[in-house]
Amino acid sequence: MNTRRSTLKSLAMIAVAVALPLGSASAADAKPKVALVMKSLANEFFQTMQDGAKAHQKQHAAEYALIANGIKDETDTAAQIKIIQQMMVEKVDALVLAPADSKALVPVVKEAIDKGIIVVNIDNKLDDAALKEKGIVVPFVGPDNRAGAKLVGEYLAKQLKSGDKVGILEGVSTTTNAQQRTAGFQDAMKAVGANVVGVQSGQWEMDKGNMVASAMLREHPDLTALLCGNDNMALGAVAAVKTAGKAGKVKVVGYDNISAIKPMLADGRVLATADQFAAQQAVFGIETALKAVKAKTPQKDLPGTVQTPVKLITK
Repeated sequence: MNTRRSTLKSLAMIAVAVALPLGSASAADAKPKVALVMKSLANEFFQTMQDGAKAHQKQHAAEYALIANGIKDETDTAAQIKIIQQMMVEKVDALVLAPADSKALVPVVKEAIDKGIIVVNIDNKLDDAALKEKGIVVPFVGPDNRAGAKLVGEYLAKQLKSGDKVGILEGVSTTTNAQQRTAGFQDAMKAVGANVVGVQSGQWEMDKGNMVASAMLREHPDLTALLCGNDNMALGAVAAVKTAGKAGKVKVVGYDNISAIKPMLADGRVLATADQFAAQQAVFGIETALKAVKAKTPQKDLPGTVQTPVKLITK
């Protein structure tokens, strides 16, 4: 009985979450419905992204309706696929997607496109080869992750010398943005002659980042720096450095400029991060999608890339 009541309650919550942004049926029919599907809302970056999108929709309430959703776990691609399938049932006009996996989401994206839904990719780029294999074009609206990570790496490099040992904490390794950020860090480390002793996935998460950083510090007692693919992992790395008794001796950098990292930038526990303007990222994607919907532009005629800004942030 309790299980049934819990299930009914969950279904009711889902119905409310989907129905609330749409207003009355006639109002919903009169304006396009945009679905924003993100990665983990436990990550402050995506919560900020959602808040920015909701604020934009509130300002443009007469122009479009918004359904915003995210997954609980950064790696739960199956849950994200189910959300997209639900958005097809809801007959949304556009889908703005931050994919949890660069390849695994491509088949369901093709399904959405085949149903006439305009799809725009934000945050983490869908895999070019996988898109080509399915014969689809999906615009990527977002920053150059490699360039952003290189900016952060170059700032760190000013405090390193040739031969210094550094470790890289990568995001989910099947995501293009994780790969690109690692490449940007590698570019900067190669230029200064630093020795990258390990690249390991912290899966974008603080606890996992802490575990990986702790292991690297044990394996390489003379480690000089940890370059983290996002600020969640940087938070974990800072804690690992403190636990290892190496505060002030091992430098840490991150990526995303979430609010939790700002006190650490101020006191030097983190040297630098990159701001890719989370609150605006979804908005850029939504605006690109709405423009296509209003102009009735076919998916195949949408631009390949719409580059957005990324900025180095230090103390």
